Amino acid sequence: MRGFRRGPSAGAAAASRFEGSAWMRALRHPLLALLAGVLHTASFSPSPTWWLQPLALAWLMAGAMGGPGERATRPRRAALLGAMFGIGWLASGLWWLYISMHDFGHLPAAVSALAVGLLAAFLSLYYALAMGLAARWQGPGWTRALAFAACWLGAELARASLFTGFPWIASGYAHAQGPLAVFAPWIGVYGIAALAALMASSLAARCGPLLGGLVLVVALGHFLPQDFTRDAGALKVSLVQPNIAQDQKFDRDRFNDNLDQLTTLIESSQGQLVITPESVLPLPLAWLDDDHVARLQRDAAQRPLLLGTFLGSESQGFVNSLVGLGTPQPYDYGKRHLLPFGEFIPPGFHWFVRAMNIPMDDQARGTHQRALALGGQRLRPLICYEDLFGEDVVASALDEGDAAATVFVNVSNLAWFGPRMVQDQHLQFSQMRALEFQRPIVRATNTGATAHVDHRGQVLARLPAEQAGVLEVTVQGRHGVTPYARWLGAAGLWPLWGLVLLGVLPALLARRRRRV
Repeated sequence: MRGFRRGPSAGAAAASRFEGSAWMRALRHPLLALLAGVLHTASFSPSPTWWLQPLALAWLMAGAMGGPGERATRPRRAALLGAMFGIGWLASGLWWLYISMHDFGHLPAAVSALAVGLLAAFLSLYYALAMGLAARWQGPGWTRALAFAACWLGAELARASLFTGFPWIASGYAHAQGPLAVFAPWIGVYGIAALAALMASSLAARCGPLLGGLVLVVALGHFLPQDFTRDAGALKVSLVQPNIAQDQKFDRDRFNDNLDQLTTLIESSQGQLVITPESVLPLPLAWLDDDHVARLQRDAAQRPLLLGTFLGSESQGFVNSLVGLGTPQPYDYGKRHLLPFGEFIPPGFHWFVRAMNIPMDDQARGTHQRALALGGQRLRPLICYEDLFGEDVVASALDEGDAAATVFVNVSNLAWFGPRMVQDQHLQFSQMRALEFQRPIVRATNTGATAHVDHRGQVLARLPAEQAGVLEVTVQGRHGVTPYARWLGAAGLWPLWGLVLLGVLPALLARRRRRV
């Protein structure tokens, strides 16, 4: 009887192992990794589906590192899965670059699509290396989950830092509106990315105690202090969205009509300050004729104006700038963190950028981060994708004296990339910056998303995309410093790199003990 009872038990165990092995083999298929990457993109705006982000990572973890009791995936196979996941994620999340190259750069469709694919493939190398190392270094149980999260964090930090950085849709941004958002003023977007990756890997590794502990941490996180800044008064701001089509913006025959449209919107504004989008004046201010300058100055005499234009010269280089007209003191701000290919040309790529005929394609960098003092507030400009780099912004959120910003101002021109996806993604990044530093952000854009984000990351007002208008908002400035701002200002991203090393250490030690 004892042997009879053992028979079915052994058969069931064998069937379970067979089913588990078949399931794990399926997860290791590169096409499924590609699909998981696309699922990862779906977790970002415009759809509030943050939960897809850790689910996609759990899928990747199960394929790249194997499940409990399963044979470990070989590092080369894991690297392939990481690369395919990255390509699926970044190609689907950055597809709008095709619009800039094909519709406005006039490159052939095949060349534009290939360029997007090659960029996604290049950026996916970070995740290929991360998954290869995670598979090589993995240990038993909870150390496997920890190694995956650490390697994932390392890939995210590398993408944000190397070659000037390009952290667009970094995984932590998916949580700007989810339950992990409460950790933003404590650990920032990359800390949130690490926490989400650890939850995903503990789920995939079926490490119940670790997953339960993390769920408890998230629950307790909602009781953490969240108010680190205080009210600094109010300022009425007019955010101009001229909605000038990108193919008409640099058309000389349309210049007067475009300027008339802009000045009409400025004249209709009611705020104490008017803010225009990035490069709304698409030529150096010094090149503007006297009549046009006089008209803008008449508008600025009614209320101060921050005008998006270019400063500099052909010999010294042109700087993508915001210039204050009618401000209490002379003011200008130049963009410091330039966009590769669009604003500076990496060595060896001049032929490619010249083929797209991008105006002002090789710019100089701005020289200061000084805020504009106006109406009791200090407004810190961020031109276009500068707001992706919190480590560049943090200095403006540290001092509680005259240098500290009370409001962040983002000016952008996303007309290059169409109305879908890119505008919502960029707005999501601004929400995360607002949460990290507890500063409101006002956004003036050419075609969208012109919006007002409060210090808790909530979008209080937004103009519809591709519609000309002025968004009138009353922004409440904030004083004070968040814990994230304090340690980021003191040590930069290095503490997070320290977490990467600590995360892989237990697996390495366990691996060494097994060998001994």
